[in-house]
Amino acid sequence: MWYATILQLSRALFQSYDETMNTRIWMVVCIVLFVVIIVLGWILATTPASTPSAGEPFVSDMVKITSPLPNAAVAKTFTVKGYARGRWYFEASFPVKVNDASGKEVGSGIAQAESDWMTEEFVPFSAPIIVADYSGPATLVLLKDNPSGLPEHDDAVSIPIVIQ
Repeated sequence: MWYATILQLSRALFQSYDETMNTRIWMVVCIVLFVVIIVLGWILATTPASTPSAGEPFVSDMVKITSPLPNAAVAKTFTVKGYARGRWYFEASFPVKVNDASGKEVGSGIAQAESDWMTEEFVPFSAPIIVADYSGPATLVLLKDNPSGLPEHDDAVSIPIVIQ
């Protein structure tokens, strides 16, 4: 009889111990999972967005830049060449600018259509650019010409370059 009492008491103790261990295991699993999610989120947030590497032309739905290539080194005077859809132009041109690493404009030019621009298709363009008193990393920005000035008609594409 006293054996039965000891057996019941030991079962109660071990059952309580098992429930406590299961709770602790679940808590540890949840904490580890939380830490993993935080670390992965931090890695994704701090990883820069990929940009085309040098050697690959920039291509979007509206603009294709064939020269200079992304991340290319260019002189202070250079020519941008490529193709833009006809609606990117107004009166056969659109503005192009160069911003330094802090976003300040350091150069500009006007892209001119090299054939009939009144189409929905891609039209070749050429834009002579002059950069004054700057060398280093920069961003080449091609702006959709927007004579209305309405922000809903604004658009732009950009690629990284290096001014020598």
